[in-house]
Formats: sequence, C-alpha cells, structure tokens
Amino acid sequence: MVIKQMIGLIKPYAGRVIIAGLLSLGVSGINGTLAWLMKPVIDDVLIKKNITYLALLPFAIMILFILRGLFMAGQAYLMKSIGMKIVNNLRNNLYQHLSSLPMSFIKREASGSIISRFLNDVNILQDLIARSVKDLFVEGATVIVLTGFAFYKRWDLALVVMIVGPLALYGVQRIGKRLKATVKKAQQKISVLTELLTETLNGFKIIKVFGRQDDMLRIFRDKNQSFYHEVMRTVRLSEGATLLMELIGGIAIAFVVWYGGGLVVKGALTPGDLASFVVAVLMIHTPAKRLASVNNNIQQAKVAFERLSEIFSVDKERGGKTELKEFRDAIEFRNVTFRYPGTERVILDGINLRIKKGEIIAIVGRSGVGKTTLVDLIPRFYDPEEGTILIDNVDLREVSLTSLRSLIGIVSQDIILFNDTVKNNIRFARPDAPEEEIIYAAKAAHAHDFIMEFANGYDTVIGERGTRLSGGQAQRISIARAILKNPPILILDEATSSLDSHSEHAVRSALENLMKDRTVIIIAHRLSTIKRVSRIIVLDRGKIIESGSHEELLQLNGAYRRLYEHQFVS
Repeated sequence: MVIKQMIGLIKPYAGRVIIAGLLSLGVSGINGTLAWLMKPVIDDVLIKKNITYLALLPFAIMILFILRGLFMAGQAYLMKSIGMKIVNNLRNNLYQHLSSLPMSFIKREASGSIISRFLNDVNILQDLIARSVKDLFVEGATVIVLTGFAFYKRWDLALVVMIVGPLALYGVQRIGKRLKATVKKAQQKISVLTELLTETLNGFKIIKVFGRQDDMLRIFRDKNQSFYHEVMRTVRLSEGATLLMELIGGIAIAFVVWYGGGLVVKGALTPGDLASFVVAVLMIHTPAKRLASVNNNIQQAKVAFERLSEIFSVDKERGGKTELKEFRDAIEFRNVTFRYPGTERVILDGINLRIKKGEIIAIVGRSGVGKTTLVDLIPRFYDPEEGTILIDNVDLREVSLTSLRSLIGIVSQDIILFNDTVKNNIRFARPDAPEEEIIYAAKAAHAHDFIMEFANGYDTVIGERGTRLSGGQAQRISIARAILKNPPILILDEATSSLDSHSEHAVRSALENLMKDRTVIIIAHRLSTIKRVSRIIVLDRGKIIESGSHEELLQLNGAYRRLYEHQFVS
C-alpha cells in the first residue's frame, strides 16, 4: 500500500526518476567492475608480476571511483529534489484540504496534533523518498548486478550465499512489523509534546501569573521522557535488524572463505577468482543492509501515511450552487435544532427566528445557552441537525459558501490578527483594496491615529495574534478589517466584553460607524449596550423564551428583567 502511494507521489516526476535510475545502473555497473578487477589485481599483478597491469589498473580504478562518485552525487541530488518537491506539494495540498474542512473538525482535533502531522509526519515521507527510494534504486541494482556476477564466477558458492537471504528477509520483516507499532506510538507522543508546547505558548501569561512554570516543566519532562523511550525502542529495533544482517552476512562470508579457500588449495580456483568473489559478496552485504533499513523506513512511512490520511479522509465543507449577489430580505431560522457532533447535549432546540434586512437584534442569555452557536450557523460554520436556515428564502445548504460568507462580517471578543503588518491585517478582508480605502477604514474604526504613532505606521508588524497591540487597539484593527469588507450582515460576538472603559468607548464609537446601514446581530453580556436595538432575543436552555424591545421585556417581568436587575440592581 505504501509503495503504491509512494509511486503515486513520484509519478509526476517520472523524467527525473528515470535519469536517477540510469545513474543508479551506472553505479551498479561500476561496483561490478570493481569486483571483477580484483582478479587481475591478484592473479596478474601480485602473483604473475605483470608490470603492464600494474601501470594500468590504478588509473582504471581511479577513473571508476570518480565516475561512481559523480553518478552517486547526481542520483542523490535528483532524488532529494524530488523528495522536497513532493513534500512541498503534500504540505500545500494538506493546507488546502485543512482550510476547506468544517469547523467541527477543528473543534475536535487538537492544534498541536495537526501541526505535528504537517511537520513530523511529512518529514518522514521526505526522508523515505529522498533516501529510501535512492537506496532502492542504487542498492537494489547493485545487489542484482553483483549477485549475477557472483553466479557467473562460481554458481555453487553464490547459491550458498543466497540461501541465507530468505532468513534475513524473514527476520527483517518480523522486526519491521514491531517497528511500525512502535513508530506509531512515538508519532502520537510527539503530537502530545507539540500540543503541550502550543498550549504553553498560548497560556504563557496564565502559567506565569499562577506560578506554574515548574509544574509545566515537570509535565513537559515526563512527556518528553515518554517520547524518548518510544524513540529508543525504534532505535533498538532498527539496530536489531542491522545486527541480524551482520550476523547472517558474517556466516555467509565465513563459509565462502572456508569453502572457497579449500578450492584454491586444491587448484580448482585461482586466488584472484576467490578474491574477486569475496569482494563481490562483501559489496553485496552493505547494500543488502541498506535495503533492510528501507523496509524499516517503509514501516515508519506507513504510520505517517495513516496519520496524514486521517486528515485527507475528512469530508470538506460542501456548499450549494446558488450564488447570492446581495442580501435583500431576511434571514430565517425554521425549527432549528443543533448539537455538536459526538455529543448528546442539545444546544439549540426548535429555534424559530426571522431577522429582517436593516434590523439590529441582540441575543442575550446566560453563558452556555447557545448564543454563539446560533450565530455560527448563519455563515454555515456548522449545519443544523434538524430544521432549516434560509437567506432571502433560499436554504443555506443550496448557497455557495463563498457567496454566503462574502455577505457576512464578524467582530468577536476573540480577536484574530496575524503576525503581519497593520496594513495587511486590515487588507485581509479585501486583498485588492487600495491603500486609501485601508486608511479610510482605519479612520472609521478610530485606529488611524494610534497607527500613525507607530515608528513604521501601517507597515508596523503587530506580532502573533496582535500581541504588540493593546486590547482596544487590536479590536479596532479587527473593526477596520470588517469596515473594509463592507458586508451587509454583521455579527458582533461580545465585541467589547474584555475591554476597559476607555478602550470600550473608542471601540463602541468605531462599532457605531461599522453598524450603519447594515443588518446586525449582537451577542452581549452587558445589557447596557443593547438598549437601543430593534429587538432583543432571550435564549435559555437552547430555546427562545422572550423577544421584544428593552422596555417590552422589562415589563414582562421575566428572564430578561432578572438578567437586567442582576447586572444593575444587585
């Protein structure tokens, strides 16, 4: 299976592979020639004292070694370049596939595990292609050529040497099966290490403020030690295969020396013939060991292929064919029920809701009642388990994802910025936007003034997730990005909940500019921020239990009033 997958990866580079194969044949031919030359070296130079041979043979040997070095270098370069190209394409395809997967996969899979597959598993495949395929070509051809030469010289001696081959193959295969299981455990443990490192970097402040550096170090050391033990198991198994090959090779060569030496003593074989045969067997032994390591590498590659296939086998998001050019009428939820895949708890239960164009609504309720889940269904980050969501009377599942999401902008409390310039972070909404529109969006978001205070202005790199910005500055950059996109539908998910009063005032002013002439859905904990909205939706236990204006809901003396009084009266 791995060989078939490997051939599929190599196939686009068939031209380079053919050239590399021809160079491998050249190396193998030279190896056979070097073994053959031992006969005239022994018989004609050392025994018969032939001066002509003594003058010519060193030059011939030198030329053969130079040619072999050139062929091996060319073949290695070609195979390594093929390996790098395949790995680059594989990572590109993996990233492309990952970016098209549903949110449910990202929510389920740890980011460290995904990163480990991008780096560690793909690197195993690179090593397999760059080294193991090279060994299959060069060493495989060398073994074939030298075996043929050995049979040509003395078929009886060669037959004895070949008998030990199946023994070695059987032992290597048994070790390879155990190696695959051990490598799989090692890859899982390096994923755990990567996950822990990712969590450490994301939670750096928390670790420090709670003084848990030593505890985290202890956890890391334990997991690192566990990984070390698994890696050492793979090393022991790999070296076990090498030891087996050495043992069997030693037995074969010892028999050749004993049996062949007897033939020389009896006069049935010349010393040169025996030396030539022994050199051929010795030259077979080294490539045979490398071929055994190829089997071990293939077992490791099986694990890498399996782990990568787990991602490639996940179904992509599927959009419809209807293209929405604009938002004209309303968004409607009809009897929508939702639970996250693999869980039993119902998050949304029979939601019926109509949001008309130009309406500003707020969704409120206690934490965990499904507010964010409800709005995540609009851009189809998830699909409802039951019921239908429509936009302008078209089922969202019939709408292309690109056209649907082009109508929607999101500003959330979880600010997502990239380790890039201010300009490129704003321009992320519209890569083709001219600079004057970027500046206009920044001004509308009340971000232009603080941006110009940076040494490099809009070309300032803001760090991963905007770590070089304050919370209010980062939020205003994200608002500028939404303004630049200019979507007709806007989702504000707790956009000011984590800001201090000064930053909140600046961000709120920016949000007012962003909300003009749009359909806006607000998720808010601070009820003081939503008094002027068109309608307030109160969620509880996955159901809409109240709906109306601020004043209407207070008069109901129900859940909204209790939430309001809890914030402002108690």
